[in-house]
Amino acid sequence: MPRPPIAVSAAIMALALLAPGGAAAAEAVPGELVVGTKGRLAPRVVQVENVRTAARRLRDQPGVAYAVPNVKARAAAFLPSDPGRDGIAGGWATLQWNFVGGGFGINAPDAWQNAADAGAPGARGVTIAVLDTGVAYSNRGRFRRSPDLAGTRFIRGYDFVDRDPYPNDHNGHGTHTASTLAETTNNGIAVTGLAYNARIMPVRVLDSHGEGDATAIAAGVRFAARRGVDIINLSLEFSTDVTAQEIPQLIDALEYADRQGALIVGASGNESRRTVAYPARAPVVLSVGATTEHGCLGDYSNDGRGLDLVAPGGGTDAQLQGDPNCRPFDPPGRDIYQMTFVREAPRRFFLPSGFEGTSMAVPHVSGTAALIIASKVLGTSPTPKQLGARLKATARDLGPVGYDTRYGAGLIDAGAATSKSSPRRR
Repeated sequence: MPRPPIAVSAAIMALALLAPGGAAAAEAVPGELVVGTKGRLAPRVVQVENVRTAARRLRDQPGVAYAVPNVKARAAAFLPSDPGRDGIAGGWATLQWNFVGGGFGINAPDAWQNAADAGAPGARGVTIAVLDTGVAYSNRGRFRRSPDLAGTRFIRGYDFVDRDPYPNDHNGHGTHTASTLAETTNNGIAVTGLAYNARIMPVRVLDSHGEGDATAIAAGVRFAARRGVDIINLSLEFSTDVTAQEIPQLIDALEYADRQGALIVGASGNESRRTVAYPARAPVVLSVGATTEHGCLGDYSNDGRGLDLVAPGGGTDAQLQGDPNCRPFDPPGRDIYQMTFVREAPRRFFLPSGFEGTSMAVPHVSGTAALIIASKVLGTSPTPKQLGARLKATARDLGPVGYDTRYGAGLIDAGAATSKSSPRRR
């Protein structure tokens, strides 16, 4: 016949005193043991010196139904505390519609949790080359490191415009791009970065006006590929009139980078054309169009044959008949917010409006690819082709059912892309 609960309580206290000191079980409240007794609905939580030893001894006692560590639960997604503009913890989510789940964001919180569960929070260990106007990565002369990149990991890059080893940003565009990718998270400043623990290689290939030539860009691509980066982010475009025959040095460099195992992600372009611009049009580049807060193609975004995916770019909806998400005559959706500066004031950092376009969409895809690598859902060394296939297979279908030339395979879903469950088109 079972002993009464009072006797079990006495046994618990005695065993707690006898148990030698030691650490509690991982992911549990230190020193707390939960004991359930037969015939009693509510369990008891008791303090012990060694949870595992006490639990093992108590399980052999008559009348004890179970004795287990008081394990912790957590929210199903990592939620940073960055304050955004409102100054309160978590305020980033009111500004970064592009990262949140629900609506037409990319569901970053679930991806953050998936990467953390795999032991690589924020895509730790992944390297992304940002080929752009440079990045506000250091204090040098008139340049300053962005306050919200203070905790970001940078590796040595190069300036192919001024031809020196100091790829400081002269425009603000590259800093915005790099911040979407890897802005420091949980630091009480501004907003968040998608792959916030990834390493960033700043490579300056565009000047202070945001312009650059094919030779400099090709050199930047080769520089990054030779150094073994995982991902090359190209938030830049040529006119859609430019053909592959006019930029052979860049096409060769892109093919070289692909052979080296780097995923290359490029912008479809901002000319509102039915043609994807180079370098995104190259077969080895994952081409990205842009969507608005409403889930419509941005009115500026190039589309057409060869478009692979879409990601948040902000701005005004395109006039697409039959698409219920498109409201071109309503007020525009919000832009993409990150901490950066304007060209005339490289020391003054803030959260400016006006950043919208396929350039803003590209780092969402690059950052998600980094989180896929970190989550190990494709193994430890996925190829560029595997990463592209995963991003497409887990994308959220927009527009006509299945692939279409307006939205490609759909809007990226970082949470689904990094989940261990089988990809499922929705």
